[in-house]
Amino acid sequence: MRRLWLIFAQTVTVGLAVFFVIGVLRPEWLDLARPVGNNTVAVQQVPASAAGAGVAAGSLRDAARQALPAVVHIFTTQKVRSARVPLIEDPLFRHFFGDRQDGGGQVNSGLGSGVIVSQSGYVLTNFHVVESADQIEVALNDGKSLKAHMVGGDPETDLAVLKLDSANGEEISLPAITLGQMEDVGVGDVVLAIGNPFGVGQTVTMGIVSALGRSHLGLNTFENFIQTDAAINPGNSGGALVDSRGNLIGINTAIYSRSGGSLGIGFAIPVSTARNVMEEIISTGSVTRGWIGVEAQEMTEELAESFGLKEVEGALVAGVQRGGPADAGGVKPGDVLLTVGGKAVTDPQVMLDLIAAQKPGEVVPFRLWRQKAGKTELVETSIRIGKRPKPPAASRR
Repeated sequence: MRRLWLIFAQTVTVGLAVFFVIGVLRPEWLDLARPVGNNTVAVQQVPASAAGAGVAAGSLRDAARQALPAVVHIFTTQKVRSARVPLIEDPLFRHFFGDRQDGGGQVNSGLGSGVIVSQSGYVLTNFHVVESADQIEVALNDGKSLKAHMVGGDPETDLAVLKLDSANGEEISLPAITLGQMEDVGVGDVVLAIGNPFGVGQTVTMGIVSALGRSHLGLNTFENFIQTDAAINPGNSGGALVDSRGNLIGINTAIYSRSGGSLGIGFAIPVSTARNVMEEIISTGSVTRGWIGVEAQEMTEELAESFGLKEVEGALVAGVQRGGPADAGGVKPGDVLLTVGGKAVTDPQVMLDLIAAQKPGEVVPFRLWRQKAGKTELVETSIRIGKRPKPPAASRR
């Protein structure tokens, strides 16, 4: 028995010595000898779910999935035309040197985004994205590219409608976004901004509706913006602002920034305005608005006091175009316009919007204050609405 015990003890001693030597000189041999499972770290993991079934709590992937196919990238090309050289037109020069082109080429003038609003290929975007374009190319979400032409534009709201051209002339069917209702939009609602910022490719950013009805920003003639803190950067112009269900509620159009990048103050044109402009452009090729030919300025407490008014209300008529509808209706400089068609005027912007909403040719009642012989009297008149002239190109964004 004692002999067996000595043999066992010697065997264990030799084994430990061998193990020690291998561990010092060849530790990798011991790693190869270990089971593979010993190298893994115990972790907790969510069990695999069926395809499309696992959506993280609070995720907006469904909204993004619904809206993304309808948002496109817009690339514009503008021809650069150099000044004509008189010598080239000289017959003697052309006889010796042949016909020569007077220069010119093409340059990519910019890029932006757009939203497919109809399966037949109508796209909404910003007017300033395509204003100067000679050629327009639209890249779809699936990577395909199509030529497009501008159906019409409205520089005073900075909206334009494009029509995609089929490559072979056949009818096309495209993924169109679903239009939301502005009545359902409120401050604090979660929104997604989708576009092509800086040309990096389709990008989704998230934020909330920061404010509604933003105006007096000096961006457009007619302003009623949705303000959002969802990141909007150059290249996002014309892209989609969608709600948490993926429905379109606005067209991204501008940002407030000192650096050129997003500072959390972006503006979108409400879907209600975009739809009205789009439908009129598609049906008539342009947007027709009412006009009476007046210039107005903000009422102040001092002006209200001079008129003997208890409250600051209305818009002060600073000028009247001679021979215009307002002039024919008896409106004079210095009058304070109170109502248009029975609707209250609170400031010049509201006055502009109310008049623009009237149809040219209609006779609309106006109410105003007028000072006469040191007294303020209420005057009621009717004006036949004229057609608002197109703005000069220099005043466009």
